[in-house]
Amino acid sequence: MSAAEDRYHDPRQDRPIAGLFADLARETTNLARTEIELAKAELTEKAGQAAGGVAYVAAGGLIAFAGVLVLLAAAVLALSNVVAPWLAAVIVGVVVLAIGGVLAMMGKSKLSPQNLQPQRTMETLRDDKRWAQSQLSR
Repeated sequence: MSAAEDRYHDPRQDRPIAGLFADLARETTNLARTEIELAKAELTEKAGQAAGGVAYVAAGGLIAFAGVLVLLAAAVLALSNVVAPWLAAVIVGVVVLAIGGVLAMMGKSKLSPQNLQPQRTMETLRDDKRWAQSQLSR
């Protein structure tokens, strides 16, 4: 070998295949660890962004709730021009409770166990079971 060839010669080329597989395993492990660390860092960053978004949503919800309370007070004041103030408050309260009750019942019906079952997945599993049984009966 000349001096020029010796300068560009990679000593790893003379290694046995077992050594190359050991390098491959080590490098694969390092790559996996690096990817996991990157994923952790990115998820931590995204979680921080999501937390900030949740805080804004919560603040907006609280402010909107305060606005609804003010509107309800305005409804009581407006109705008190027609009926006694205590009766206006009772009427507005009953109407708000009725609306809240209807919404709660609608929400409860959507949360029934039957609505929460993964119907398509269950049907696919039944189909798979039937297919497997037909294969075993052959």
